[in-house]
This record gives sequence, C-alpha cells and structure tokens, in this order.
Amino acid sequence: MQTKITFRHLKSRQDLQEAALDAIKKFERFSDLISSASVEFTADSKNKVQFTLVVNGDTLIVEESSEDFLKSLRGATDKMVRQLKKHKAKLIERN
Repeated sequence: MQTKITFRHLKSRQDLQEAALDAIKKFERFSDLISSASVEFTADSKNKVQFTLVVNGDTLIVEESSEDFLKSLRGATDKMVRQLKKHKAKLIERN
C-alpha cells in the first residue's frame, strides 16, 4: 500500500506522522483491499485532517476540523472506520 502524509501551512511533526501511520494500520484491519492512503494536515483557521483511501477502485474521503490536530485525527479516524465498514457491507451485498 502506498502511503503519503502531507503538511500544509505547518512544519512536519513526528508525533502527527506516527499517529497518522497508526491510524492507517488500524484501517488495514477493516479492509485488505486498500491500495493507497494519504493524510493531509492543514493549519488554517482550524486544524484540519483529511484522509483519502483508495479501496478496491473506490475513493473514500473524510475530513475533521478542531482546535487540536490529534483530536481532529481521532475524529477523522473514527469517520473513516465507519465508511470502511459501510463499504465492506456494500461489497458483500453486491456479491
């Protein structure tokens, strides 16, 4: 799986990188069809985290903003887990 972590309007932080990689590993438990994952940290008026996953040819995107990057990362991780479960259920329905 290809993994990309991007920091916009802020310097790269090791703690955020490690937390993002841990989140991506968590996603692998819910789907083994993930071909690429990207995480984008953006420091604007709020601290935004965006996950983009390509799963079996489908693109799943979630965003979360809050006053803290780690809080945004946890919220975005929870949203992506829900989307992965829903995506898996749809794949099962199709077959």
